[in-house]
Amino acid sequence: MENKQKILDLLLPALQETRNLHDLVELEYRSDRGLVYAKFASGNYKIANVALDSGTAMITDVIKQIV
Repeated sequence: MENKQKILDLLLPALQETRNLHDLVELEYRSDRGLVYAKFASGNYKIANVALDSGTAMITDVIKQIV
């Protein structure tokens, strides 16, 4: 079974190096809801629906839904 939070923890530094997501401070996976909460330095957040995703599909969905 994939550890989706670990995948997000590894993805976070790469996204922080981009122009669009430099202010991203946290990616939190909620398995009970199938959601990823993307928190930004400004205090804002975006939510990505990743229900039933594999690890690689989750990466794609998170990027598409928070940019």
